[in-house]
Amino acid sequence: MPSSIMENKNYLYINYLNMARNLRTENNLLKALKFYKKAYSLDTGKNDIELLMDMALIYDEIGLFSEAEEKYREVLKLDEDEAMAYYGLAILYDKSADLEKAKTYYKKAIEKNPNYDKAYFFLANLYDEQGETDKAIYNYKIVIEINPKDLWGYANLACILEELNRNEEALNCIDKALEVSPKHYKILFNKGVILNKLNNVEESKEYYKQSIVENPKYPYSFLNLAVIYREEENFEKAIEVISKGIMENEEEGFLYYNRACFYVNIKENLKALKDVEKSIQLDDLFLDYMKKDKELNPIREFEEYKKFNYIGE
Repeated sequence: MPSSIMENKNYLYINYLNMARNLRTENNLLKALKFYKKAYSLDTGKNDIELLMDMALIYDEIGLFSEAEEKYREVLKLDEDEAMAYYGLAILYDKSADLEKAKTYYKKAIEKNPNYDKAYFFLANLYDEQGETDKAIYNYKIVIEINPKDLWGYANLACILEELNRNEEALNCIDKALEVSPKHYKILFNKGVILNKLNNVEESKEYYKQSIVENPKYPYSFLNLAVIYREEENFEKAIEVISKGIMENEEEGFLYYNRACFYVNIKENLKALKDVEKSIQLDDLFLDYMKKDKELNPIREFEEYKKFNYIGE
């Protein structure tokens, strides 16, 4: 082939790639894919692992999983040791809930690259979902050994340890997460949970309050803080906290339902009934709860309550 034709094809190839990558940077994925396909149509493209990986990732992002899988497998034909291609396949199978295949490919990615922290992370997550907590813990520990600044490695490990009542270990992990991100609302919330289990109630309250400051749209911080006050029989304070939560999260039925229970304890039964009604409007799941909840017995005297006996029958 004359050198001028070869140079022209190389120029075209580089141009298509630059166009595709610029468009991808702008998040214009469909147009980027158009130029990636143009580059792929040239012989050079079919042997360019980086191009194939870029195409696979875009196919994944736009939900064309079979096309993404095809490109990952093309990569592996060129280089059977390419860990990122195995990881990409694992992600595809993970998303499609084929968890055994996902685990196989996460492990394959780790085999090819023993420092592949993301592969360990999602493998740990799969083990956790399947109740294999020892394996989940093992893999999360590898994640944070490889990457000591992995926020969710620490946070997820802390949650598993807390569920196992290994609360001191959980506290150590959540403190490490806070070193990485001192103001993350979910991490502050999780520390509140762990401290409460360790009977450090006042400190737990402070972390729930910090979580609320960082993200008032996270309703569980309000709920957990209010429940602590309820357990202390400080119902007025519990109502104050959960009412603020309702102001910030008006569509969360469980906040109204819990406030109803608080109201009953201070004999504000009509307010309790109205909150129960509101919770059911938002989520009819609370209808069954209400009918079985002995704590709500005081509101059963109201005529408005009696209609619920006929709903859903």
